Amino acid sequence: MQNLSAKTVVVIGGTSGIGLALVKAAAQMGAIVYAAGRTQKNLDSARAQCPDQVSFRLADTHDEESLKALFAEVGEIDHLVSAATGAERTIAPFMQQTPEQFAAAFQKFWGYTNVVRAGEPHVKANGSITLVSGSPARKYKVGMSSLSCTGGAVEAFIRALSIEIAPKRINAVSPGLIDTAMWDAFGDNKQQQLAQMTAHIPLQRVGKAEEVANGIIFAMTTNYATGTVIDVEGGALLS
Repeated sequence: MQNLSAKTVVVIGGTSGIGLALVKAAAQMGAIVYAAGRTQKNLDSARAQCPDQVSFRLADTHDEESLKALFAEVGEIDHLVSAATGAERTIAPFMQQTPEQFAAAFQKFWGYTNVVRAGEPHVKANGSITLVSGSPARKYKVGMSSLSCTGGAVEAFIRALSIEIAPKRINAVSPGLIDTAMWDAFGDNKQQQLAQMTAHIPLQRVGKAEEVANGIIFAMTTNYATGTVIDVEGGALLS
């Protein structure tokens, strides 16, 4: 049975998208939640949507001091999650990207390593760490090479660390096509573009951030799972 009552949960990237959905779900399950984001605007918006038991803090995955300050304040952690996406990512074939554009996608991965390095010492011996990868790690498409490499790095990272930090657990959740603000760049064409992108997905729809949050909670609360990847992608990997 999933139980987060009185558990301390820290969510990096917890002020929007999948991270915010997780913050809300964990709070509803009785957890003591700390949600961290890198902009005051997102913090203020998220705070207005959450109950009082959620504490919001400014922290950046590429600011070591902000991470250290956050974890020092929280103390012992039952579950640490990073859903921070990092810098903007370029969707284009590899040969059409500059080295800088390709490297920018890896800011997500390096941010995760910073979070784990700073946060792991605070995670209880029976606690967990969960990172968010993405279906491009194993579903290859034209224009997605940087995302495939980044997601693959995240998934290799959690497998390697599962041996190093045991009995603490570390897993990844891999979302597919999820309706978040990431796709707002399509503007008025957003829904049309998303509809086209779901054509190959067996479940024939876009996923919800709340559904990915459920997958993360499963990873957090399944005490015999470590070094594994949980897919929440509507069957896209099968197509």
